[in-house]
Formats: sequence, C-alpha cells, structure tokens
Amino acid sequence: MTTIRFFRFSHDSSRQGGLRQVILRVVITAVAVFLAVSTVPGLEAESLTAGVAAVFVLTILNLILRPILLLVTLPLIVFTLGLFLVILNALLLELTAYLVKGFTVSGFWSAVGGALVISIVTTVLNSLIGDRHLPPTFPHEPRRPPKIINPE
Repeated sequence: MTTIRFFRFSHDSSRQGGLRQVILRVVITAVAVFLAVSTVPGLEAESLTAGVAAVFVLTILNLILRPILLLVTLPLIVFTLGLFLVILNALLLELTAYLVKGFTVSGFWSAVGGALVISIVTTVLNSLIGDRHLPPTFPHEPRRPPKIINPE
C-alpha cells in the first residue's frame, strides 16, 4: 500500500502528550492559583477543597471558554496591545469565583491582581517545565530522479 505524504517533514505538536501534559498543566495552574490566593488581598479560598475545585474550574474555563473569548475580542486585544488579555483573565477568575462555593474574589481589582499573578506564574513555570519544542525531523528517503518527458 502506498503512503501519501503532504509534507516533507513532520514534527510533534505542542498539544500532544496525553495524560502527562494534562496533569502537568493542572499542577502548574494549581501552583499559580494558590500563590495568587496567598499573595493577593481579596482572593480567598475557605478550604483546600474549594481551592482545588477553583483550580479545576479555572482549568476547564481556560480550556473551553478562553479560546472563544479570545476570538470574539481579538480586535480589542490588538487595539490595546494585549492589555485586554488581563481583563479577560480577571473575568474568568471572577466567573470561577461565581461557580465555586468557598472561593471568593472581593472585587474587580483583586481579580486583576490575581489574574496578573496567575498569568506570570504559569508563564514562568511553563517556560521552565513545559513543552520543549523539538526541531522537525526530515525523512531519510532518497529523492527520485526527475522524469524526462521529451528526450531528443
């Protein structure tokens, strides 16, 4: 059976990795959320279970709702040179507080501070621990010689 290739090289996607990547992403988000709760005044988790529930809800919201919000607000993000992303993260944090009982955000500026802390911590941890982008691998097949159409 003949294999059809559309590209000469292949590479691993950063979205691949299965369960290990999902667990790593949840742990990074958990570290960021608990650091934000301990440093930002106005963010509170009544218990450990409320904090863990907030981590899972925030991870699911970032997975499902954030790409849609990014697409809808793309002109505003470009116009504000990316500063509107902080507002989107703050709104997702407030939505998490609305959905999780025992996790509270006292106001908009507390949500902005928490969003900044969470964004910075997840960026730093993802760069230290996260995906390593491998260079593309090229196939080791020899090239076929050119076909001569009109030999004279």
